[in-house]
Amino acid sequence: MCGIIGYTGSLGASDIILDGLTRMEYRGYDSAGMAYTTPSGKIALRKTVGKVKDLRAICDDDESTCGIGHTRWATHGGVTNANAHPHKVGNVALIHNGIIENYHEIVKEYNLSSDLVSETDSEVVAALINKLYDGDPTKTIKKVLSIIQGSFALGILFGDRPGSIYCVRNVSPMLGTHCKDGSFIASDLTAFIQFTKRYFIIPEYTIVTVRKDGILMEDLDGNNVEPEYLEVNWDVSAAEKDGYDHFMLKEIHEQPQSIIRTITPRIKDGLPDFSDEGIDDDFFKNVSDITIIACGTAMHAGIIGRTLIQKYLKIPVTVTIASEFRYEQPILNENSLVITVSQSGETIDTLAALRLAKEYTNKTLSLVNVKGSSIARESNYVLYTHAGPEIAVASTKAYTVQASMFYLLTAKLGLVQNKMSVDDAKAFIKNLEAVPSMMENMLSLDTHIKELTKRMQQSNNAFFIGRGLDYSLSMEGALKLKEISYIHAEAYAAGELKHGTIALITEGIPVIAIASQQHVYSKVISNIREVKARGAYVILISKDENITDNSICDAHLRLPDVDDDFTMFESIVILQMIAYYTAVGKGFNPDQPRNLAKSVTVE
Repeated sequence: MCGIIGYTGSLGASDIILDGLTRMEYRGYDSAGMAYTTPSGKIALRKTVGKVKDLRAICDDDESTCGIGHTRWATHGGVTNANAHPHKVGNVALIHNGIIENYHEIVKEYNLSSDLVSETDSEVVAALINKLYDGDPTKTIKKVLSIIQGSFALGILFGDRPGSIYCVRNVSPMLGTHCKDGSFIASDLTAFIQFTKRYFIIPEYTIVTVRKDGILMEDLDGNNVEPEYLEVNWDVSAAEKDGYDHFMLKEIHEQPQSIIRTITPRIKDGLPDFSDEGIDDDFFKNVSDITIIACGTAMHAGIIGRTLIQKYLKIPVTVTIASEFRYEQPILNENSLVITVSQSGETIDTLAALRLAKEYTNKTLSLVNVKGSSIARESNYVLYTHAGPEIAVASTKAYTVQASMFYLLTAKLGLVQNKMSVDDAKAFIKNLEAVPSMMENMLSLDTHIKELTKRMQQSNNAFFIGRGLDYSLSMEGALKLKEISYIHAEAYAAGELKHGTIALITEGIPVIAIASQQHVYSKVISNIREVKARGAYVILISKDENITDNSICDAHLRLPDVDDDFTMFESIVILQMIAYYTAVGKGFNPDQPRNLAKSVTVE
C-alpha cells in the first residue's frame, strides 16, 4: 500500500521522482524518500517522516539521472525516519511495496540483525540482497526470490551498476514503460503519465533490468519476456485538481461523465450489450446463483447489485467480504457466477478470493477500473469501468460506475434468463441513461448541503437509516462520513431501530434518513418520527415535495421524481457531499484521511 517509482534516462531524476511521488501520495503519506546514484557512482539517500513536500525540502539539486522513490503507508514498524524507504544496506538500496511474511526467519538464518537499523520487513530484503550479492544482480535476485515469502514489488539499486534499476514483483502492482525521455517503473501510471500514455504490467516473478535506453525482462529460467504495452485514454490533467479545492470534490463532480463513459458503449438499440468485451449471452445462461466478492466501497456497490438482481431475477445473490471468502469453504458450483469488484484491480484479498472461486466455476467476471490489472487478467471475463484516475482515498466515482455496471448486468441477466421482457429492459436502460443528468441536478445543492453540515461537525456520532435500496445505500453514506470526518457513523435498516439502536439516539445526534422507496415510504416516515421525538437532528432525503412538518425532519433534501430503482445515484451525491463538507468544516483533508491508503495490496 505504498507508492513506488524509479527513473533512469537523460533528465534529472530528482525532480521526476519527487513529482511522481506527489501524484502517488494517495497511496501512502506517512513518510517519503528517494535514493539515486551520484556521478561518482555512490548511492545517495534522502528520506523523512511526513509528506512528499517535506522530502522535497531536504533534497539537493543534483545531477543524477537514475533513482528510486517511495511514499509509505506503514505496515511494519512505526512512522520514523529509520523505517522510511528506501532502505540502504551496504551498496544496495531498495524500495518495497507489500509484506515479507518470513522476514524474522531470514534475519536469524542469515545473521542479519547487525545490518538492520529499522523495524521493517523491507530492510531485511535489502540486507539479504547485500549479503548474497556476488556482482551479478540477476543471479542474486533469483537467489533471494527462492528465500522470501509474501507479496512484494521491489525496486533495487546496486552501487556498482550506475544507471540501472532492477525490479521484480509478486502480487503487489508494478508498471513499466520506456519513452524518449528514458525508462520508468511505478506502482501507478499517474507517476509517469506526463511523459507517456503507454505502459505495461510487469509480470510476476519476472526480473526486470531498467536502463535509459530500454527495459529488459527475463523469467526465472532466463528466457526473454516481451512487454505487452497498453495505452490509457486520459492524460495528466485527469490526475490534477483542475481548480477544485480537493480531488474528492472534483471526483464527485466527475461522476455523471464517468457513468456516461461506462454505460454508453455497452448499450446498443436500447439494450445492454457486452459483445465488445467478447461476452456472449451463453455466459449468462444457466446461472443458478451469484456471489459478489469485494471490499469496502466496492462491496457496497455489490450490495446495490444484490438488491437489484434478486428483485428482477429471483435468484440468490451473496455479497461477501473478500478477506472472509478466501478463508471459508465456498458454496459454489459450475453454474455459479462469481463477480469480483475492485477499483484498482490489485486488491490482494479480492485477487486471492478470485483464485479460490476459479477452483469451483469458470463463470468469473471482474469489474475493475485499471486495464491489465491482476484481477482483470485472471478473470474469465472483465468489464472495465471508465472512471479515469481516482486520486482521493475515499472512493466516489468508482462506486457509482461500479453500481451502474450492476444495473447493466441486471438487465442483461433478466433478458437472457427470460425474467425481463425486451420492452421492460429498454425502459430500465432508458432510466439508467437519464441518471447522469439527474446527478448534475443534485450537484447544484452543494451550497445548501455545506450549510447543513455545520451541525454535523459538532457531533461524534451519526446514524444513517433507510429501507430496501435506501438501506443498501446508507452503508456507503456511513462509510464515507467515518472515513474522512472521523465521526463514528453507522447504517441501520430503519425497521431495526426499535431492536436496540434507538437506545443510542440522544439530543442533537445527526440522523440522515433516506426515504425514496415508495412501497415502504410510510414505514420509514414512522421510523423517522421515532428518532425525531427523541431529539435527533434529522436530515431527510426523499422525493416528497410536501414535507413541511417539523416533527419529521430538521432539513429536507428533495430528490427528482425518478423511478425508485434509480434514486440511489441522486442520493449518493448528497451523501458524498455531506461527508466532504463535514470533513472540510472540521479542518481535515478529505483526500488523505488518517490511517488509510487507496490501494490495499497487503492483507
